[in-house]
Amino acid sequence: MTDLSIPHILRQEIRARRFRAPTTGVGGDALQANLVILPEAEASAFLRFAQANPQPIPLLAVSEPGAVALPSLGQDIDLRYDLPRYRVWHDGVLTEEPEEIAALWRPDLVSFAIGCSFSFEAALAKAGLPLRHQEAGRNVPMYRTTLATRPSGAFHGPVVVSMRAMPAAAAIEAVQICARMPLAHGAPVHLGDPAQIGITDLMQPDYGDAPVIEPGDIPVFWACGVTPQAAILAARPAFAITHAPGYMLVTDIAADQAERHLRGVHGL
Repeated sequence: MTDLSIPHILRQEIRARRFRAPTTGVGGDALQANLVILPEAEASAFLRFAQANPQPIPLLAVSEPGAVALPSLGQDIDLRYDLPRYRVWHDGVLTEEPEEIAALWRPDLVSFAIGCSFSFEAALAKAGLPLRHQEAGRNVPMYRTTLATRPSGAFHGPVVVSMRAMPAAAAIEAVQICARMPLAHGAPVHLGDPAQIGITDLMQPDYGDAPVIEPGDIPVFWACGVTPQAAILAARPAFAITHAPGYMLVTDIAADQAERHLRGVHGL
């Protein structure tokens, strides 16, 4: 049986189109990444936008123009094939969701790998905290909020959040665990009443699947790497590629070692 807890084996399965599901619960304790790909002409503005919004958009790596690899995150990564599903945007409009993007690749494309909340789920599970979407075989629910990003150039828009429902005591422990993982969005941005951040119907997420909420649970919200997709809707770049929400790039880096590893790679 294929061991999907090993990142490079999981990527091989994705590249062969044998694994086509959301990546929650697979890849072991590896750091997972959202993806934004833009033409070089748009890349510097997006880089400034990410730097201005480090909690929803924690940068893990930025490629050279035209490069399909991100060697700081894994030696055999090929960004054209190694996510289970992508999104393609033209003038801010979502036009397709392909399973690979080789035919769309251009020498001027710059790729941004952005931290993902799936990266802390193994730590939450190890602590015995519930992950109800995994237990139900669902993607995590994600919502647009009334929280605003700091704009940069044409890029602006709402913060998108992911939600995991759990008892209050578990939520307190989750805050403590996730605060130590800033490259996976860090501590939650909100707990409790979703209306306070502009979510009117918790059972109707903007992305992902409907949540599973047990009696006694409270909703816990983390900043989410789908936030750049809301900014692409607002900025309307002529061309962009992103991951499909929940369908991530799984790296070779252990999530709890990510900050130390990337500081070493980048000489920080």
